[in-house]
Amino acid sequence: MKLYCLSGHPTLPCNVLKFKSTTIMLDCGLDTTSVLQFLPLPLVHSQRLSKLPGWVSKDGAINLEKELKECAGRVFVDSQPEFCLPEKELLDLSTIDVILISNYHCMMALPYITEHTGFTGTVYATEPTLQIGRLLMEELVNFMERVPKAHSATCWKNKEIQRLLPSPLKDAQDVWAWKRCYSMQEVNSALSRVQLVGYSQKVELFGAVQVTPLSSGYSLGSSNWIIQSHYEKVSYVSGSSLLTTHPQPMDQSSLKNSDVLILTGLTQIPTANPDGMLGEFCSNLAMTIRAGGNVLVPCHSSGVIYDLLECLYQFMDSANLGTAPFYFISPVANSSLEFSQIFAEWLCQNKQSKVYLPEPPFPHAELVQTNKLKHYPSIHGDFSSEFRQPCVVFTGHPSLRFGDVVHFMELWGKSGLNTIIFTEPDFSYLDALAPYQPLAMKCVYCPIDTRLNFHQVSKLLKEVQPLHVVCPEQYTQPPPSQSHRSDLMLELQPPPMSYRRCGVLGLPFRRRYERIQILPELAKSLVPSEIKPGISVATVSAVLHSKDNKHVLQPVPKPAPAPPTKKRKRVQEEPPECLAPKPLLSGAVPLEAFLAALHKHGIVEVKVEETPDGHILHLQAEDALIQLEEDGTHIVCDNNEPLRTALRDLVLRFLQKF
Repeated sequence: MKLYCLSGHPTLPCNVLKFKSTTIMLDCGLDTTSVLQFLPLPLVHSQRLSKLPGWVSKDGAINLEKELKECAGRVFVDSQPEFCLPEKELLDLSTIDVILISNYHCMMALPYITEHTGFTGTVYATEPTLQIGRLLMEELVNFMERVPKAHSATCWKNKEIQRLLPSPLKDAQDVWAWKRCYSMQEVNSALSRVQLVGYSQKVELFGAVQVTPLSSGYSLGSSNWIIQSHYEKVSYVSGSSLLTTHPQPMDQSSLKNSDVLILTGLTQIPTANPDGMLGEFCSNLAMTIRAGGNVLVPCHSSGVIYDLLECLYQFMDSANLGTAPFYFISPVANSSLEFSQIFAEWLCQNKQSKVYLPEPPFPHAELVQTNKLKHYPSIHGDFSSEFRQPCVVFTGHPSLRFGDVVHFMELWGKSGLNTIIFTEPDFSYLDALAPYQPLAMKCVYCPIDTRLNFHQVSKLLKEVQPLHVVCPEQYTQPPPSQSHRSDLMLELQPPPMSYRRCGVLGLPFRRRYERIQILPELAKSLVPSEIKPGISVATVSAVLHSKDNKHVLQPVPKPAPAPPTKKRKRVQEEPPECLAPKPLLSGAVPLEAFLAALHKHGIVEVKVEETPDGHILHLQAEDALIQLEEDGTHIVCDNNEPLRTALRDLVLRFLQKF
């Protein structure tokens, strides 16, 4: 059993597991942190960005003015933003049989895998994962296609040039693997391969293994996966949460008795408490609105935004925010808000019960009805005529490199009354803000990440007790910025096995057993012999029939009788005769009793020699040897068949036949 790691980002994983003749891809996350190296894509022409100076090396030897621009002491690529794809060269991706998706954030690289590698398999995901994943992909494509860039920058990727560039461009990894965004046609083609599954539904793969999704408690439809055969069990835990938020709670008990537990997708902000961050978010928002400023919240169009709106719904009246409008701007804003209300069976019990009252499970439905929350596909059209300040705007993309958020950064960045509040933990907020510096607006960092922290993981692993734990190498050491914090890493006994991008890990257990069925007519013919109290053994002569990884023992077919004929018989090959099996022997030959039996048969000159495996008996007068070992007995005598037979019969007296 082998695990191939294709992604270096622990919360956007992409791994391949080879298990019992099946090749299973576990998630295909898209590392979007690479877009921080690019200039923002403004929806409206930006004088400031268009006048940025090009970059030239200090000695003037390298001139990349058309590709690289300098802004506030940093260098950015002036091109369509590109994403870091999962590794494609480590193994042949056309051999992948299935892809298991754990949540909608971990499927964004799916079109790159299914459309350009010869992949012919099936993708398994829950319905909310598919539908919200489709929205996020559609939004990403829309953001990119709205602001096309004519030229593509490639010269800076040359190794010789890249190493001379200033940081962080110089340190960017795998830049030749970076690719532009896919098209909507590729998205539709990729998602047409998805087969929907429900929690605890068992799906059989080629008769070899069974895969089962379990609720992971992180987002709508998010799953952990159990991959098991009759005698082995692998658990894949990715993006899980034990906090009480809107999704169904995490199913922990089904993870017990795992041979291997693959752990990934832990919180990216282990020191931040999500409840504390929500409180800080609300208080900073209220302070800005009261002072007459606007609040910008760069966020994904699904996920934490539902909890933010619910929190604000409860907070608004007490904070006297009743008049300030909330705007949610995204190409998929309407679909996202509606989908969250219709996936009732994937929600926690509290929200499920509201559906039967009937009430909408999320309070943002009431905010929309009362016009406190308005949603728009973009800043163009209705929004521009209905827009009033001060207000709160939720929009994408959290990287601040594309989407409507770029326009608001240009619009509000020059005023100290306004505030930008970062809630998504995926990007460094300082790197996100870099191309907008100098910036007058206030910046607040309230990252809300509900995924498991190291304390929760340690407690979980003590409860489910897997034999082996496998995790990204980032989890086996403290973060570089807090190297003294040994509580911010996995400390287990035995230590977890770690992997990194492009790593291949041999998992530390071997398959030892395979299940075989016996047909009833064959079982009827067996004659068990008791060898110990409560233990019986029977010999079987049968034909082993294997198909689709299922094995059946069938009775040996009897040869068909030859039809009578008057013609002269030709010599025919007879079918092989089925001989009765020789009896099997069990037990051990006791030394003292065997020496007494030899003595009784007139063999008295016996020299006994002890060996590591048993004893050697030298019959000196007869010039013969008897080796008595745990797993066999050897009789050695030269050209004396009567003696050999007599000694054999003596040995057989002490053994059991069946």
